[in-house]
Amino acid sequence: MTEAAAPGEIDAKAFWQTLGQRATGMTVVTADSDDGPTGFLGLSASHVTASPPTMLVSIDRKTHALAGVLSRRHFAINYLPAEAGGLADAFGGRTGVSGAARFVPEDWTTLSSGAPILKSALGAFDCAVTDIVEHGNISIVIGRVLAVHTRPDADPLVFFRGRNWRGVGDPA
Repeated sequence: MTEAAAPGEIDAKAFWQTLGQRATGMTVVTADSDDGPTGFLGLSASHVTASPPTMLVSIDRKTHALAGVLSRRHFAINYLPAEAGGLADAFGGRTGVSGAARFVPEDWTTLSSGAPILKSALGAFDCAVTDIVEHGNISIVIGRVLAVHTRPDADPLVFFRGRNWRGVGDPA
C-alpha cells in the first residue's frame, strides 16, 4: 500500500503503520524521580555517536516519566529480553499497573546515575542528560553514556507489525 500526500500531510495512522514494518528491539526507558522510579516503553531509543558515547530517547510530553528525566537529568535505556513480554505490557500501559508498582525491587539495580537498570536486560545504557530538543509533541532527550550493563546470553524481545516477538530466528 502506498499513500501519497502533500509534504507534512501523512496521517498518523499511515506513519505508525510504516514504522511498524521495521523490527525494533523493545526498550524500557527509566529514571528516578521525586515519586520513586518511573519509566515507559520506549521504541524510539537510539544511539547518536560512539565518540563520545551518546544515546537519545524521544519522549511524548504527556508521558509522566518525562518529569523524572528532566528533574534528575538522567535516564536509562534497558533492552528487554524475550521473556519480558509482561514487563513490556506493564510499561506500555496495558496491564493497569503503573508508577513505582512496576518496579519489583529485586529485579532492578542502579549504575552511575541512579536511574533503574533491569538486571535481566540484554543491555542497558545509563545516561546523563546533555541536551533536550523540543519537536512537535515530543522532547528528544540526548544523554552521555555513563555506564553500561550487558547480558549476551539471551534473545531480545522485538516489536514488529504491532506485535511482540520473542527472539530473532535464524541468522540470515
